[in-house]
Amino acid sequence: MRQNISGSSPWEAKVGYSRAVRMGNMVQVAGTTATREGRVVGVGDAYLQTKVALEIIRGALEEAGARLEDVVRTRMFVTDITRWEEVGRAHGEVFGDIRPAATMVQVAALIDPQHLVEIEAEAILT
Repeated sequence: MRQNISGSSPWEAKVGYSRAVRMGNMVQVAGTTATREGRVVGVGDAYLQTKVALEIIRGALEEAGARLEDVVRTRMFVTDITRWEEVGRAHGEVFGDIRPAATMVQVAALIDPQHLVEIEAEAILT
């Protein structure tokens, strides 16, 4: 059985995707930015954007019946890799004890030029 979780991103309907999808015991969370009510939160602040994106991810996981402790992988896309420590510190505050497999890579741009980071997450419910 498939469960689509919608968020508040203005791009979901335009692009045709869900914030998260649960199939069986797996939950896949789409690339998530610090966007609330159509506005970028934490403009210029990579740490805050990471924290907000992770809060949105947490909400999607919970709606799908999962928890942060179920996350087995995250992918972080950053527009400036020299700011990796800000992103990493926020990620570590959330996942420090959980320690999912993680990737952080620099990308040329994200959908809004004010976005500094976008994060995906995968969870497996046991």
